[in-house]
Amino acid sequence: MSFSTDVKEELSKMSNLADKESVKAEMFGYLNTITHLTVDKTLKFATENEYNINRFAKLLNNLNILKYEIDISGKNFQITIPKTEKNKLIDLYNEYNVNEIKENHQKSFVRGLFLGSGSINNPKNKYHMEIILKDINIANDTINILSKSGVYFKILNTSSKISIYSKDGEEISKFLAFIGANSAVLKFEEIRVYRDMRNNVNRLVNCETANLSKTVSASVKQIEAINKLKKEGKYNELPDNLKELAELRIANPEASLTELGKMLKEPIGKSGVNYRLKTIIKMSL
Repeated sequence: MSFSTDVKEELSKMSNLADKESVKAEMFGYLNTITHLTVDKTLKFATENEYNINRFAKLLNNLNILKYEIDISGKNFQITIPKTEKNKLIDLYNEYNVNEIKENHQKSFVRGLFLGSGSINNPKNKYHMEIILKDINIANDTINILSKSGVYFKILNTSSKISIYSKDGEEISKFLAFIGANSAVLKFEEIRVYRDMRNNVNRLVNCETANLSKTVSASVKQIEAINKLKKEGKYNELPDNLKELAELRIANPEASLTELGKMLKEPIGKSGVNYRLKTIIKMSL
């Protein structure tokens, strides 16, 4: 199953249906992801997620809307509500106002939005969560609700869709906690910690590889200069301190400047070793 499916399965099993206002708020969230509420004689809600359709049916039953049909069309589960029952939902939609939802029911409203049209990428691959909404006003209101609880999402408003989204792992984790998907939060955080550790290790390895490559490249240049001096009979003209360093470099081609400095009879620092090797290279030109 996808990560989104796992989250929706968890949410569909929440046992908070005794609170009628919470049920209404969650259903209102669903309705704000259905773009056409009154076009047909019936109201239809379709989803590829069976847990999602089951949750929708539970909410209908709780609102005493008992006449509906669930069927499968292609990959979609579809719930159809006849005109007489549909009008009850239309009334709920028209009478409800986001700004009037009590604070303790706002989570239910946002949960309904996510169940209606939310999706989350597998966090192992990338962080991305999005909820497609009915209009820009709902998007703004939802952003405000989330921000009051320290969850910060952005709005995407194009000609093809309106949505709220986040590509930040921490914000997605906080959102899941906000809507009550506690098991999903634990799983998400586990993946996030592992991913961050892996990225840090990769950065360290890349850094060390780059440093080693730089050391080897400089070492090759230094050894070539030393060999050139020997070939041209100029090597014996070098002062003893440069000869000592030259022999150490040939014997330790992968050693860093700091390491070479510590190998000398009279140890010196990195800058001193660098100066002496540059002197050798200049003498070979």
